Amino acid sequence: MKVKLAKTAGFCFGVKRAVDRVYEEVEKGGSPIYTFGPIIHNEEVVEDLERKGVSVIHTEEELKQLNKGTVIIRSHGVSKHIYQVIEKQGLKMIDVTCPFVLKIHRIVERESALGKHIVIIGNDKHPEVEGIKGWSSGKTTVIESFQEAESFQVPKGEELCVVSQTTFNNNKFQDLVEILSKKGYDILVVNTICNATEERQAEARQIAREVDAMVVIGGRHSSNTQKLYEICKKECNDTYYIQTLNDLDVQKLLSVGCVGITAGASTPKKIIEEVQKEWQK
Repeated sequence: MKVKLAKTAGFCFGVKRAVDRVYEEVEKGGSPIYTFGPIIHNEEVVEDLERKGVSVIHTEEELKQLNKGTVIIRSHGVSKHIYQVIEKQGLKMIDVTCPFVLKIHRIVERESALGKHIVIIGNDKHPEVEGIKGWSSGKTTVIESFQEAESFQVPKGEELCVVSQTTFNNNKFQDLVEILSKKGYDILVVNTICNATEERQAEARQIAREVDAMVVIGGRHSSNTQKLYEICKKECNDTYYIQTLNDLDVQKLLSVGCVGITAGASTPKKIIEEVQKEWQK
């Protein structure tokens, strides 16, 4: 069987930087270590860190209960308010927010202060989007679907600033922006989808067109992996979404002539290699 592995599969720069920093802190030992939310959307990594003593803080209320230790801000970023809470509690903070996400925070903070209505193209419940909203000092709307874009309305004369979740589908972003642009509003559009996401999606789409079956590896709660699956499924009907090799029915794919493999930005190299090696035995 021929196997096509995407060159962009696995950890992106921001995720690798964040995960490596947590492990560095673990090696140092000393005070308790916490991450504000799972460091990445991959259960294997999060469980390994928990075994090493790293605890996950899920809410602001939990954060306010801490009076010592180190809090690590994950690559998804957080709202401005969370920084203030950490400082007030007297906790040590390590900020590993992805630079691409930090760029969005600065844009939203600046443009909302100028009076613009902030429109975020993305998933309203995704932690990255929740963090972005927390940097706006004015009106903010999150749009994910075509229906939401079509029904979106603001008063005449109101200026808009449109940004995107870094892992959003680039083609869909362009389509949603086109819908908003046709409404005749004064719009500043900043495509904040990161280059790594665009490259990963484009490569996955191309490979899916060339193979008989496609395997997409990543955590169930990983937004960028879900989008990779949707892209591949459109090009290749036999597309499978798995977290680890245990989720894949290898026997089902033995008769396939060519299989493609890609993985989300939160998928460790070890898991990708395990899947790849199944067809190289």
